[in-house]
Amino acid sequence: MMRREALVFLVVGSLTVLVDFLSYRGLASAGWLPVDWAKGVGFLVGTVFAYFANRFWTFNAKVPAQGSVGRFVCLYACTLLANIAINRLALSTLGGIVPLAFVLATGVSAVLNFLGMKFFVFKTSSPEGAL
Repeated sequence: MMRREALVFLVVGSLTVLVDFLSYRGLASAGWLPVDWAKGVGFLVGTVFAYFANRFWTFNAKVPAQGSVGRFVCLYACTLLANIAINRLALSTLGGIVPLAFVLATGVSAVLNFLGMKFFVFKTSSPEGAL
């Protein structure tokens, strides 16, 4: 079961990055939004996709655990800010190379998201009396 979830989680993560990148580049290239706003919207589109794909496909959760939606939103709000900041910093320091900035921003937020989901969003309560 754990192996299947890990594999599906990696597939969902890869698809989420693709959804994020395509949204970001499409909005920025079309000139519909400034780069920072396009990056933020792309991240949010990817986030919505990730929540539902992981909930229904990875973890087969028909009903979310109590409080998990709020914890998910809190986590992603924080990692959104980190994602945009890393993207902006990378663009300004690495000569405006968008794919590299995107990969760096996505990598940082992916690590933060993984740690946050493991220890905050989907944490399990320890049995009563356990250490």
